[in-house]
Amino acid sequence: MSDDDGSHPAVLVSDRQSIPVDVDGLTALAADTLRAEGSSDRVELSVSFVDEAEMAELHLRYMDEEGPTDVLSFPLDEVDDRGVRLIGDVIVAPSVAAKNNPADPTGELRLLLVHGILHVLGYDHQEDADRAEMWARQERYTGMRVP
Repeated sequence: MSDDDGSHPAVLVSDRQSIPVDVDGLTALAADTLRAEGSSDRVELSVSFVDEAEMAELHLRYMDEEGPTDVLSFPLDEVDDRGVRLIGDVIVAPSVAAKNNPADPTGELRLLLVHGILHVLGYDHQEDADRAEMWARQERYTGMRVP
C-alpha cells in the first residue's frame, strides 16, 4: 500500500505476483497522471499487480474472454464515508507486459498503468479520434509511443 499519509490523489497498491516491479515509481506515475488529468483533490485509485493465473480468471469473469490480458480497468466513481472519491481499480499483469514488449518491459508496464488509469477516467479508444487523444496522453505521461 502506498500514499497513506492522507494526501491526494492517493494510490493504493497491491503487488500479488512475483516479478519485481518499481512500486514506488509506478505509484508516483499513477499520482502524477491523476494530477495531470485534474483528479487531485480527495481522489483514491486502487492498483493491483497480479500473475497470469489471476488475470486470466478476472478476464474470464468480467470480460467473458479466455486467457490473461495485460490490463483491466474498473471505473467506480463513488464517494466513501471520508468524502474521498474512489475512482476505480486498475489491474496489471507484469508478466504479460514483459511478453508484449520484451525489449522494454518496464516501459510497457508504465504504459499499461497509464492506459488503465485513462480508462478509469473515462477515456476510450474505439473511434480513431478518441484513440489519437488517448495515445497522445499515454505518450505524454510515459514517454512511450504506441503505434
